[in-house]
Amino acid sequence: MFISRIKLRNDASFGKDFWNYIGGSYKLHSLVWDLFADDPGRNRDFIYRQDLIRGLPAFYCVSERVPNDRHGVWQVETKTYSPVIKKDQMLSFMLRANPIRSKRDEKPDPDGKRKQHRHDVVMEAKTLLNLRNEALPPEAEIMQQAGFVWLAMKGENNGFSIREGEVRADGYYQHRFIKPKGKHTVTLSTIEFTGLLTVTDPETFIKTLFHGIGPAKGFGCGLMMIRPIR
Repeated sequence: MFISRIKLRNDASFGKDFWNYIGGSYKLHSLVWDLFADDPGRNRDFIYRQDLIRGLPAFYCVSERVPNDRHGVWQVETKTYSPVIKKDQMLSFMLRANPIRSKRDEKPDPDGKRKQHRHDVVMEAKTLLNLRNEALPPEAEIMQQAGFVWLAMKGENNGFSIREGEVRADGYYQHRFIKPKGKHTVTLSTIEFTGLLTVTDPETFIKTLFHGIGPAKGFGCGLMMIRPIR
């Protein structure tokens, strides 16, 4: 596997080719896909996180292949990614995730199937409070509680554990994208997680670092960035 930091070249935005490359309504998440677009039939084999450096788009990627800048607008720094992880090791982390919970209908439809629905955990928590006629606490409190529970449950199957008071969940945001094919709208929410975790299963955790956590990985969710605690 490889890990890359991909920054916009300082002179890239001054050239007309850059603006033709992006296009007026081109979405930033599509830029990183283009770095791996050697074969239109290839399945996604990378995860990434979008950030800003001095106000310009930048990406961090974990991938099976080295990114290929076909348009000459990116500064790509890539190295082999072979993390050495130990059981009970404590790490600091940051993660942008799409926190949803999947549920199936209790009653089947006319075809005998129980449809599966995805629920945003923050909106779901608000709905439950309203159904109970309880006063809504500040959104930051709902986000922290619902986000922590979601990530703790994800950790059970992804080789790590977290503790209350050591993880912050904030930056809740709802995104809307219009896909060029079909022109339909994609809506997803994200939470920014930062804090400390403890590795419970090194082998499983390394797979998590390579393949990400949760859905919406094609839109920049799921990549966990880690650092050892010194």
